Amino acid sequence: MPSPQKAKGSSWERDVAVYLSDLYGESFIRAPGSGAYIGGQNTHRKQYLDEGQIRTFKGDIVPGKSFPLLNIECKSYKDFPFNLVYTGECKQLDGWLDQLLAPADEFDINILAMKFNRKGKFIAYEYKHRLFNHGNNYTYYTNKAHGPWVIMEFNNFWQLNKQTVKELSYRSSKR
Repeated sequence: MPSPQKAKGSSWERDVAVYLSDLYGESFIRAPGSGAYIGGQNTHRKQYLDEGQIRTFKGDIVPGKSFPLLNIECKSYKDFPFNLVYTGECKQLDGWLDQLLAPADEFDINILAMKFNRKGKFIAYEYKHRLFNHGNNYTYYTNKAHGPWVIMEFNNFWQLNKQTVKELSYRSSKR
């Protein structure tokens, strides 16, 4: 039986997969093993896998076929030190970005989906994707290791960027 924390994380991953499946009318599923197979110290395994296998093991969500380079990591926690986002020294966020970026390839669209008890759901994406619309309610997070990121509310991000995410995920794969 999984720990309560693992069950909570798995539930959030399934929620994100269902949300994206409904949004795009395409199958998104929770990744087996949640990306650990080629994440972190296991990135060397990518050299032995084909493109489909890499997509399956890259992040927490296996994207639909129209999203060949979409990389999504999901985190669900009781609390989050938002105050440290403004100092550029949020070690918890840095660790999550490390996990997200470790298996990523150069042109991937990397998205961190976060959920915090009684605080809400949020998205963090790399600022280099300036085509994303962040609306009026967002914040920047910047540190030396990861550069600038935009953090905004989860539903608002997808409402504003549904088509852009799809276009960038597909266009990126043609480079």
